[in-house]
Parts: sequence; structure tokens; C-alpha cells
Amino acid sequence: MSKATLVILAAGMASRYGKGTKQTESFGPSGETIMEYSIYDAIQAGFKKVVFIIRKEFAESFEKTMNEKLQDKIEVAYVYQSIDKFLGNHNLPIDRVKPFGTAHALLCCKDAVKDPFAVINADDFYGADAFQKAYNLLENKIQNNHYACVGYWLKNTLSDNGAVTRGEIFVNDKNEVEHIIERKKIVKREGKAISTEGEELELPLDTKVSMNFFCFDGQYINKLEKLYQDFLDKHITDIKSEFLIPEVTDKLIKSGESIVHMVPTTAKWFGVTFAEDAPLVKAEFKKLVDAGLYPSSLWETVSV
Repeated sequence: MSKATLVILAAGMASRYGKGTKQTESFGPSGETIMEYSIYDAIQAGFKKVVFIIRKEFAESFEKTMNEKLQDKIEVAYVYQSIDKFLGNHNLPIDRVKPFGTAHALLCCKDAVKDPFAVINADDFYGADAFQKAYNLLENKIQNNHYACVGYWLKNTLSDNGAVTRGEIFVNDKNEVEHIIERKKIVKREGKAISTEGEELELPLDTKVSMNFFCFDGQYINKLEKLYQDFLDKHITDIKSEFLIPEVTDKLIKSGESIVHMVPTTAKWFGVTFAEDAPLVKAEFKKLVDAGLYPSSLWETVSV
């Protein structure tokens, strides 16, 4: 029997955040991290397992904290992303420091994730509605190369403090994703969303975008290995190149290998890209707790 699994991308280096490690920073009233709210929502929706993708250098303290909080609440596993994994015959550039991106992180899960799974960022708040929809999809529709992408309104995903990257989702009349374009350096300017990479482009505020919340079956990870070798053939010498989930998924759609359904959510997204985002995120969690949507201490009342 399969078990719906939540995979959390927590190995990023947070170069734009500028202080500490945002994945483990406290934002909730009892010291909760952002991802703890995602895990809480996932448990409430029915998920049975969570897999953390982290870096080896902070594994000891991270695992100790999560094991204590999640004991007897959900099955927990850990995977380590490092830039030297799955290099094949390629030589790593001596000045490469940054990991190879989110799809490479998933590839590192090859031996840990076999069941249908949802994947999210550690530093984004996605909302309960998104997890409920993801769980239903994983239980009923995610199989045989049929995947899903949770879509958010662009206007609800911008930062007042700098440029962000969002995957613009294009769908057909069946709500199947035709392609995803990574729009980089999107800024909020005079109430508008402007992509400033290359020639400036204004994006409609109601554009559906990917926030790296996807639902896949276990076979998706197996597809990544060859695609990663193809990526390295072309980009190994570019120390800033990244092997990203939206771009890989876009290739699978265009090749006809996969069908990806766009699932809109009513949930409000928020997250921390820059240090200046932190006070707003803490205020948002306080509002949610004050409204009774979350307990003041997440783990005191949760049981499986």
C-alpha cells in the first residue's frame, strides 16, 4: 500500500536572504519554522511520511530538532544533497559552490522516495487548501505519468523587498499544463508585476504561477537521472547553472512523456526570499494563530 509522501526542499543556500539559515529560523509564536506549518497541514490532510532534503553540514542539529518535534506524528526520513552526487563522467568545476538546483535535489531522493509524493520549498507557506488538494491527487490521480502542479495567483506571491523567480503556467482547455516558463527577476513596481530579465515584460497579476508545489509519482525521480546527465553535458562549466523542477517538467510535457494538471488553490502564499520579508511572515502567522486556524504551539495537540 502506498503512502502519500511530502518532500521538503531544505538544502538551498539562501544567498539572497543575507542572514542565518531561513529554513530553520523561527517564525511562529512558539518558535516554529515555516516548514513546520507545511508539515502540520500535510498531516491534517492525510500525508504519512515527510522526507527532508538537507545539506550534510547542518544535518545533526536539524535532525535532532525535527525528530523531537515529529516523533509519533509522521514518518520521517532525511536525504543529503551535495554537488558531487550523480556527476557521472563529468568533472566538477573547482569554483562551483552552489548546489545544482531543485530537480537535482529530487534526484538525490532516488532511494528514499518510491510512492506518489508532493514536493515543496522549506521557506514557503502554502496553506491548508493546497495540501488537501495535493493529498487527494496523490491518492487518486497521480500515476502513470499523470502529474500535477499547484497554481497560485502571481499577485499573491510577490515580494516588496526585491526580485523573485516564478514559473508562469500555461494551460489548455483541459487545464493541462502546456508549458512552464521560468520568469526571473520579477519585481513589484507601482502595483504591477514586471519581469526585468532581458527586455522588461509586464505580467498580468492574475497569472497562474508555480511555487514549486508539484505532485509526482515515484517514477518521476527515475526520469531525472538521464535528464541530469544531458543537463551536465551542456551546463557543467556554468557555475550558476541550475537543474530546476519546472524546467525539467516542461521538457517532459513537450516530449509527450507526461501530462501535468494545473490545480488552482484558494490558499494565500507567503514566504521569505529576503531578510526584510521576515517581519511580515511573522505577522502573518500571528494573524492565522489569532484567527484560530493554527494552535499557538503546533505540536502539543497533533497525533496520528
